[in-house]
Amino acid sequence: MSKNKSHKGLLKRIRFSKTGKVRHRMAGHKHLRSGKGGKRLRQMRKDPYMASSDTKRLEKLMFRRLRGRTQPKASIRRSPSPAQRRATREAAKAAAAKK
Repeated sequence: MSKNKSHKGLLKRIRFSKTGKVRHRMAGHKHLRSGKGGKRLRQMRKDPYMASSDTKRLEKLMFRRLRGRTQPKASIRRSPSPAQRRATREAAKAAAAKK
């Protein structure tokens, strides 16, 4: 069976930070600014990170777990570093040697 492909249109509109949060641009901020008030334009500049409830919708399009503004870092599962792998391997060998 073939692999699932992530949504290319979505990939062009969002970026992932190193902590796994989703960055995006607010809709309506790029053009026709003269008709919008200053307060509205300032609010569109704020908080480029997506909320958790919105990232949940995007997970289906991306076929992967995403982290929102309010989700903890522990919600993302990361593969261990080589040093951590080595430590767990040595701990398993020590436990096996004791038996």
